[in-house]
Amino acid sequence: MIDEHYQIGEVADRVGLSLRTIRYYEEIGLVEPSGRTEGGFRLYTDSDVDRLRLVKALKPVGMSLETMGELLEAADQVAESDDRDRSEAESRLEAVLTIAIHRCDQLEKRLAEARRALSEIAGSPAQRRR
Repeated sequence: MIDEHYQIGEVADRVGLSLRTIRYYEEIGLVEPSGRTEGGFRLYTDSDVDRLRLVKALKPVGMSLETMGELLEAADQVAESDDRDRSEAESRLEAVLTIAIHRCDQLEKRLAEARRALSEIAGSPAQRRR
């Protein structure tokens, strides 16, 4: 099966990131185009697009680009490792995933607190008189 390839503009539209952001993520090593055209245009696969979607999804939870890079690198190591090295790679991935999940939990807690505060304001006597 041959992977379909997309140019950077198509990827930007599919993921909802700017061309500049995708190029920056490439510059810092979060994503690498899977190839280039003869003219030098970047080509991305569905796997590359999924990687960018993950980065976009984790950005709002306050995860640093450095930590995202560690997560992606650890996931790559698990996928590429042989049985001998897999345990170490999986341990590293688990450690970074724990950090990511903790960040999500913190954000969920903050959102719940904000919702409670808004509910209290909406239910206050002054608000009901309006």
